[in-house]
Amino acid sequence: MSFRKPDLKNPFKNLYDPGIWKLLGKVRNYLAERDIESYIVGGFIRDVLLGRRTADVDIAVAADALEIASLVADAFGGKYVPLDDINKVARVIFTGNEKSMSGGRQEIDFSMFSGGIEEDLARRDFTIDAMAVDLRQVDKNISDIKIIDPFNGADDLGNGVIRAVSDEVFTSDAVRLLRAVRLGAELGFRVESDTEELIRRDSHLLSGVAGERVREEMLRLLAVPGAGRILGYLDELFLLTVIFPELANSKGVEQPKEHYWDVFEHSIATVIAVEFILGQGTWEYAGEEALAAVPWSPVLNEHFDREVSSGSSRKVLLKLAALLHDVCKPETRAIDTNGRMRFLGHAVEGAALAAKILERMRFSGKEIKMVETEVKHHLRPMQMSQEGMPSDRAIYRYFRDTGETGLDILYLSLADHLATRGPELDLTGWREHTGLVDYVINRHFEKENVITPPKIVDGYDIMKTFGISPGPEIGEILEKVREAQASGEVTTREEALSFIGKLAGSPGSSERENG
Repeated sequence: MSFRKPDLKNPFKNLYDPGIWKLLGKVRNYLAERDIESYIVGGFIRDVLLGRRTADVDIAVAADALEIASLVADAFGGKYVPLDDINKVARVIFTGNEKSMSGGRQEIDFSMFSGGIEEDLARRDFTIDAMAVDLRQVDKNISDIKIIDPFNGADDLGNGVIRAVSDEVFTSDAVRLLRAVRLGAELGFRVESDTEELIRRDSHLLSGVAGERVREEMLRLLAVPGAGRILGYLDELFLLTVIFPELANSKGVEQPKEHYWDVFEHSIATVIAVEFILGQGTWEYAGEEALAAVPWSPVLNEHFDREVSSGSSRKVLLKLAALLHDVCKPETRAIDTNGRMRFLGHAVEGAALAAKILERMRFSGKEIKMVETEVKHHLRPMQMSQEGMPSDRAIYRYFRDTGETGLDILYLSLADHLATRGPELDLTGWREHTGLVDYVINRHFEKENVITPPKIVDGYDIMKTFGISPGPEIGEILEKVREAQASGEVTTREEALSFIGKLAGSPGSSERENG
């Protein structure tokens, strides 16, 4: 891949939003009046040189950054947010609603530096982020701006390279180990070979990074198309099993003959397959014919793009569930009396372990519950029917148990299928699987009664009509009525009461789900 060489004679000609420049002019005047030395640094310069949209600016000041940020917020109607009291870092958020501002939401992070600006740049992570512009230049014509670039970051931008500023980059802040890979993935850059060796050398340091910082980097990385293959690259750099030590045991663990890869390789492949079926990547073992069989629509596209929590979407969390869906296979592996390899209970145990992993990484409760449910029920779609299409009763039970993740799990099951067969995929079996998924999705959208039958009787009706005392038995009867509604056996209140009357002898009995 070739990259455009930044135009250092006119570096800011690609500035996306002139409103930011106007805002910086106001801040420049405010700081100049107080004789405070200040520089625009870091990612803002990088993104402007690349012609990327950006609304976030970093300013380094030779003063107390917390105090400066607070004063700037007061002066221009921004919101002051302290980020790091020890290292003196704070943020000012401008919503764009203030009459002194233009454009949408804009953020300025203020940090403190001592000594010269080049000393500050030498403490930064990568050469492409170790550039600066004296804030006093903002009052000049954009075409006259000069960049301070002691580590030739502009050259690395032009060559598409992520290069560490020094050998101590990762020992200073170990989250940079992940950031190097994530930044390369987002920009389409390669990590330079000496920097790769530094990452391998210092990979163990990542275990000491706060869980929420690792979470933020992983979410951004998983959002990049091709994230599945990037996970493999993380493993080559010794990082993946530092982030997820629970995956280490799955390396080399053999699977039944229908599986092409071992458990670890299969887990990575499942993430790649998720991206393929969601239209975000390629699958080298199957092409358009296999993809064409996957049910898809604008509604489903919107479903997977929907934000779950700040920084995460359904699509991203599905990739995470794909990575962890077999995390407990090594612990549950056994050979039965017929010599068959089994992994009994691996989905249930894996769900509990996945929840612990995400709790360690400070995911939100909603994110944890979604991934946990997806891992727990990833085998369910193919268990709904042993022959033909599943009954409405089976579909009802499936969505009852999987809740809002039901659609997501259907696609996890498809990705699991591809990552099981690999290059040995049988298209006939694949079409049967996609056909089942298509049928369940259609029933979900076409017949809401299958998922949430309307209430036609309640607990009071049961107690009054049949003389049953309050207790768990009432809930069990109501659940059986809902199942009967889903299957079409019961449609009216009278039919429901008749149905309950037949259950009166054994209201706690249960029927096995088909499959």
